Amino acid sequence: MADGRLIVAMKARELGHGSVVVGDRVALAGDTSGAEGSLARIVRVEPRTSALRRSADDNDPAERIIVANADRLVIVCALAQPPPGLRFVDRCLVAAYDAGIEPLLLLTKADLAPKSAPGKVRALYRPLGLPMLTTRRPLPAWAESRLRSVLAGRISVLIGQSGVGKSTMVNTLVPDADRTVGRVNAVTGRGRHTSSSVLALPLPPLHDKPGGKPGDGWLIDTPGLRGFGLGHVSPERVIEAFGDLAEGAALCPAGCDHLKAGCALDDWAREHHAEARLDSLRRLLASREDPSAD
Repeated sequence: MADGRLIVAMKARELGHGSVVVGDRVALAGDTSGAEGSLARIVRVEPRTSALRRSADDNDPAERIIVANADRLVIVCALAQPPPGLRFVDRCLVAAYDAGIEPLLLLTKADLAPKSAPGKVRALYRPLGLPMLTTRRPLPAWAESRLRSVLAGRISVLIGQSGVGKSTMVNTLVPDADRTVGRVNAVTGRGRHTSSSVLALPLPPLHDKPGGKPGDGWLIDTPGLRGFGLGHVSPERVIEAFGDLAEGAALCPAGCDHLKAGCALDDWAREHHAEARLDSLRRLLASREDPSAD
């Protein structure tokens, strides 16, 4: 997209394999008119302000960049059908903090969950100062307006497991997106992969800002994921992402890996009712040695 027009371009051979991802800002050469049948060349990728990465699993250091230049990661988590994938949320938070991208937790399907469900999840992440929004179906006008305001002027990435309602949310925010919506398997509780590609969509202008232009904000949709490998993130960075446990971790002896007996986090977590968060941290750390541990 350049100056409001869509340009078809191919990557110059000298850029190599996999060097351009959704969200990249690039330099073009050749026919940049955007006319039917025209073809430009991508000759340079500009320096990235951020890069959201994932690896195949936790013991594979090879990383893959999913999206470049995003400044907000919207982690979509269903409260029911499927049940909340909080360990997946924790993994996304680690990736967001490591990349310097501001996270937002979007809780969906509150209408299908017990009334206490949103409060329990919010209480778990409140110590992080994490922005959170809760939605239900159909999406109330006030909730849609609030979400649009949060995303306006930002480059936001939506990420979530299959079946959490991510594609439905994209179609609500960008009516012309026409992203395929899947169903959740009643037996396994898992969603079916529907979106198969990463796609950047210009957000429509806000209703209360008629001067806004499409493209002032971008929404980047990603395929539903079953897992999120963090093999490229050091153990120290993983621990830093659990800021709510920092006070307890500071009491640990030097060189503590937070996995073995004698870790000060055991007593601290019990006193502060943070056992669930400590369990999630330890599963992440342990999975770096044994991927089946998570």
